[in-house]
Amino acid sequence: SSLNCVMMTNGIADAQQNGGGQEDSKTNLIVNYLPQQMTQEEIRSLFSSIGEVESCKLIRDKPGCVTRHAHTHTYIHLFDGCYLLTGQSLGYGFVNYQRAEDASKAINTLNGLRLQNKQIKVSFARPSSEAIKGANLYVSGLPKNMLQADLEALFSPYGRIITSRILCDNITGLSKGVGFIRFDQRMEAEKAIKELNGTVPKGSTEPITVKFANNPSSTKTVPPLAAYLGPQAARRFPGPIHHPTGRFSAIPNYRYSPLAGDLLANSMIPTNAIANGSGWCIFVYNLAPETEENVLWQLFGPFGAVQSVKVIKDLQTNKCKGFGFVTMTNYDEAVVAIQSLNGYTLGNRVLQVSFKTNKSKNA
Repeated sequence: SSLNCVMMTNGIADAQQNGGGQEDSKTNLIVNYLPQQMTQEEIRSLFSSIGEVESCKLIRDKPGCVTRHAHTHTYIHLFDGCYLLTGQSLGYGFVNYQRAEDASKAINTLNGLRLQNKQIKVSFARPSSEAIKGANLYVSGLPKNMLQADLEALFSPYGRIITSRILCDNITGLSKGVGFIRFDQRMEAEKAIKELNGTVPKGSTEPITVKFANNPSSTKTVPPLAAYLGPQAARRFPGPIHHPTGRFSAIPNYRYSPLAGDLLANSMIPTNAIANGSGWCIFVYNLAPETEENVLWQLFGPFGAVQSVKVIKDLQTNKCKGFGFVTMTNYDEAVVAIQSLNGYTLGNRVLQVSFKTNKSKNA
């Protein structure tokens, strides 16, 4: 169906938000302030009028896996009794052209274009400068009623914001009080830390913490998962969480199997995490036999650029052997994907998600 086509494209689109190379930064665009109802196919069609598009990705809210569906949601039927909610558009996306001149032309032609009730903003996703490295900030202690637009308004006086994200609980829909801000340049991020760390935002009574997000190239140790989720989530780590019978679960719901504790302790260790080519390899365990690769595309796509996915199958039965691998371009996005998807219930299985290490099963 056309629905499945659109959603699959969203899952496999390989927008290089942090492609790393200078050529990537000259061809990769970020498009902000997109109309809520605009689809990924419509975005691709619009930008294809300028030149050949290598990839297009509309960023959506985190998906949820439920055991029943409502007509008010957009969903994909994964298998019997399980539906994947695709989530709403977050109003921005990435377009990667094959040629740098087309990307420049798209900025000159489409930036400021009025679509429906929005005026879109088109700019390069990453500049071709060494100054961009380490420009991603981790923010905690945010007011629970703060929206993404409020977060950007708080940080925008200190520089050009490339992307922003507030982590929300998919069951309650409430903010976890934790967010990420990626600036254009590191010096802008440094200025934001100097000016905002320890300050009390409007409408709050508690100070916020602003610091650089961890990167494996700059540190040998990465704080435990609790550091990304805040004290409330940290208190939930010791054991599994039991919900009333009959309540369907959403992704992520932080329900852990008894084995998840050891996995969590080792899921953020960069010293033996495997970087696959230009990306980071993630190990996904306890998949159902019916699992196909499109499921992994859909689960991980909303968190960032996905390079590849692989479901390991039995050669005789052609059924999934229970595990697979996902390679994501950016470390920070991989961390958020792991922290959000590790322990969620897909169908009747609690998945275990971690960085692939030398001890992980090999493909």
